Amino acid sequence: MKKHIPNFITSLNILTGCIGLGFLYRGDITTAAWCIGIAAIFDFLDGFVARLLNAKSPIGKDLDSLADVVSFGVLPGFIMFSLLENCFIDSEGWISYIPFVSFLIPVFSALRLAKFNHDHRQTESFIGLPTPANALFVGSIPLLLAYPSERLFIISSIFANPGFLVMLALLLSFLLVSPIPMFSLKFKDFSWKKSSFQYIFLLSSLILLILFYYSAMPIIIFLYILLSIIKIPAKK
Repeated sequence: MKKHIPNFITSLNILTGCIGLGFLYRGDITTAAWCIGIAAIFDFLDGFVARLLNAKSPIGKDLDSLADVVSFGVLPGFIMFSLLENCFIDSEGWISYIPFVSFLIPVFSALRLAKFNHDHRQTESFIGLPTPANALFVGSIPLLLAYPSERLFIISSIFANPGFLVMLALLLSFLLVSPIPMFSLKFKDFSWKKSSFQYIFLLSSLILLILFYYSAMPIIIFLYILLSIIKIPAKK
């Protein structure tokens, strides 16, 4: 029975992603964005429980990737599409098709997840931006637009710009499959010496979230990429 528990949690990840798409269909983009955060919790728990119960399986690994495609690929892609669709709602001609660039996010998320399953270099670290981090970034955009931080109001203004959102969709798609090495937040050892970068990142992220709420997410992602470049030398 215990071998099915991680897969059940992974299934909750898929369900949450589908529920998020349902809310998005109803026009509730903020609740859809929250669903990404809930799915991320399930994504963390399924791996944690699988290691705790020693219930890892090839099916679990494939199911996890399928769940991530839905919750961290398709859902953020449609959230970005919804944001851009609102910006170009009165546009005509070829300009009205610009929001469809958002669907590069689920395409490159799927490519990244397929590569990850067969890349033995990514057992303890990542190469390219992890799909949950990318999805949380995209999911934070509707939240910081709906509840802007007065301390970083300029960030909300930037993310309301349609040109910036288009460039962001292209940049995030590239980062998903880029050769940039990224460190993992999974703790193999809880000592400061071997997990200092994880502790620094988590503590810094917590402080930024307390100070700036959703507006902190772009800074957190930038910090994650910066620390990764410092920690892990590029692989040849």
